[in-house]
Parts: sequence; C-alpha cells; structure tokens
Amino acid sequence: MTRGVWGLSRFSRGQKGAIPFQVPIALVLGLLLPVSLADGSEAERLAFRVGKVVTMDQENRVLNHAVVLVCGGKIEKIGLAQEVPVPEGYRLIEKPDHWLVPGLVEAHNHATGSDRDLHDYVYLTNPGLRTTAAVVPESNNIKRGRAGGVTTALMLPGSGNNLSGFGTLTKLAGDTVDEMLIRAPGCLKISQAGNPEGYWYGVGRTFMYYNLRQTLEKALAYHRKWESYEKGETTEKPEFDLFWHDFREVFDRKMISLIHTQWYQVVMSSVDMMAKKLKMRIVLGHSTFEAYMTARLVVEQGDVYTSNGPRQLHFDRHQRKIMGNAARWWQGGVRKLGVNTDSPVIPQEELPYQAAMACHYGWKPYEALRGITRIPAETLMLEDRVGSIEEGKDADLGLWTGDPIDPRSACELTVINGRVVYDAEVRREF
Repeated sequence: MTRGVWGLSRFSRGQKGAIPFQVPIALVLGLLLPVSLADGSEAERLAFRVGKVVTMDQENRVLNHAVVLVCGGKIEKIGLAQEVPVPEGYRLIEKPDHWLVPGLVEAHNHATGSDRDLHDYVYLTNPGLRTTAAVVPESNNIKRGRAGGVTTALMLPGSGNNLSGFGTLTKLAGDTVDEMLIRAPGCLKISQAGNPEGYWYGVGRTFMYYNLRQTLEKALAYHRKWESYEKGETTEKPEFDLFWHDFREVFDRKMISLIHTQWYQVVMSSVDMMAKKLKMRIVLGHSTFEAYMTARLVVEQGDVYTSNGPRQLHFDRHQRKIMGNAARWWQGGVRKLGVNTDSPVIPQEELPYQAAMACHYGWKPYEALRGITRIPAETLMLEDRVGSIEEGKDADLGLWTGDPIDPRSACELTVINGRVVYDAEVRREF
C-alpha cells in the first residue's frame, strides 16, 4: 500500500509549497511512541543481583542470592552475591525477591506479523517457500511475546500444506529482519494429516504420504548429486537449483524438520518415513490426541524431539478419562520434551501457561520450565547460544516475580543480546 500514513497523503496533493500531511503525523507519532528498546545501540553492561537464578545448565544449578553479570551481549559471570562483586560501570538491577531465568524459547510460532502470508495453497507441497519475507519486526505479537519473557522463536509457514516451505529462526528484538535473524532458513516445515486434508477439495492421508515422499526423494536426489561431486566421486558439477538447495542441510542433519503431527498413526508414519528411512532430524510438533501412544517408538529412535501443544489434555475414549499429554509422553519415557503455543493460536506471551497446564495435568514443574527454555533450544539446535544461563552464551534473560510456571508470576524485565527490550516499569504491555 502506498497511501501514506493512515492513507492521508491525498490531502496534500496539488497544494504548492504545502507540507505533506504525513510529515506532522509522523513527527507526532515519533514523539509519542517509545523509542524501540531493540535498536542497534551497543549492549549495556548489566549486573543482576536477585533472589534466585535458575540456570538450566547441564548441572541444573539453582543459585539463591546470586549475581549475573552481562557484558558485550553475553553472559560474563554467574555466582553467589557474596562471591561476585559488581564492577564499576555496570548498571545494577537489584531485585532480591525476583527470579532470573533464561529467555523462553518458542519452537512453534506462526506469528510473523503477516498472518495472511502463512498459507499459500498453490501446491500440496511448496518446497520453494520461505517465511523470512513475511517476518515483520516490532509487530504486536513480537512485543507481547517478549513482554511474556520469550526471547527466541521459530517462525513457521502454515500447516495447510503437506510441505509448506522453510521457517525462520529469530530473536524477538530488532528493528530490521536482519537484526532479528538467527538462521534463515531455520527449519523445514511439514504437516501430516488434519489441516492439509482440507487442501482444495480434500486429499487423503495415503496420497499425502505418496506426494510428500516424492517431493523429499527429489530433494534427496539433488543433495546426493552435489555430495558425489564434493567427494570427488564425479567430475560433473551439478546445476545449482535454488528450489532444492536448502534441502541439503536437511539431509546433512544440520537443520531440523518440524512435523505438524498429532494422531498416533501419523506420528508413527513420520518417525518411520523421515527419521528412520530418510535419516532426517525431525521434531514432532503438537503431538497431541493419542500421539503419546507412540512414545516407545520415539524413545527407541533416540534422536527425535517432541514439542507438545498447544492442547495439553486429551479425553481418552477407551479409558474414559482426561489425560495430560505432556505427562503421558513423560510416563512413556520421552525426555526430549517441550511445549509450544502455536502462536497466534495461543498468544505467544502465554507460553508459560502452556507449561503450567501441562503440570496441572501431571507433568513435573522443573521439567516444564526446562520444556520452555533448554529443551526447545536443543530442539532448534541453538543450545550453544540460548536456553540456559551460562558464561559465554547470549545474554537472553527474563526477570520474573516468581516461578514462571506459576500463573501468578509476571515477567518484569526481558533482555535480548544484552539489551533491555522490555521493562514493565517503563511500559507494561499487559
């Protein structure tokens, strides 16, 4: 659209020497709206002195009365308050009754800011599509997400197609897409059963499996041609094809494939076709209804992560009782388990509520907090940067009034890459 601010540019047409009507409006908006806290300015040097630090590291350290130092966008030092002095030049944030936790990580998000771009019902499989072009920095979804302590999100294409393209890994801060980007493409998105069955006049699961396998085998054939050339097994250099080239990281297992899947039949097929036979690194997105019945297969496969939600309960018609989805996955031995919102289906800021609901229906509170921090970071292959409070990692942090899994708690301050991007004392979002 090119109609100017709120479509008012027509009022200045033909007025010689007149100031365009958009200019004063833009100036007023610039004065009234808060300056973005996610600008490109140098990251602050911060010192948090808080009541509790939940690190989510490999040792599962929880430090009471602790200090965390942030410098250059990274976590510099962690320790007990009596052991870590606050250096000069650091901005001290002292909250003796608050918890400092890793920034929350969302592994299943559609809230790029341009919802209509998510579903392109051109073909049943759309391997050439990318969500990067649909990401809108500083959208309301992003602002509310980080006000809820979420700092990293995988922004996905929709689930109306059997294969809907590639998602984008982002931080929820930045005035431009480039500033937000962690990795693009960030994953392959596949949808099994349910939503894609409504494609045009409807398709069945048998045809979807056939069509999906055909698409993936074409991509694999392209990858193998390049692999043979790079290994010196052939001297003929393959022709570069942008349509298929991003699949190379999928088959090299350098990129995840997130599978929108739910009933046990399609979970079983996903594990068999993509994880076992095509050797893809898959993530089971949603994994609701009776999906937990495949827990043994998932455990045996060993390398499959499960991102459960946003539905956290299921009425089992056979046993005639309500089951907690995450709890049943856990009881089945699955430990690579997280939860998601499927935002905007559930608002992004309500990610901790999904974890709280999972606990209400039988999951463990500490594991639920891991399920929105460290586990989704591992799921997205970002555990070297985010998901825990460790020296040298990105300074993505949330300062909470208490346990984030407790619905009474609120996020008061969010830090991304060492910059304060949300401060409830300056402007509370909700």
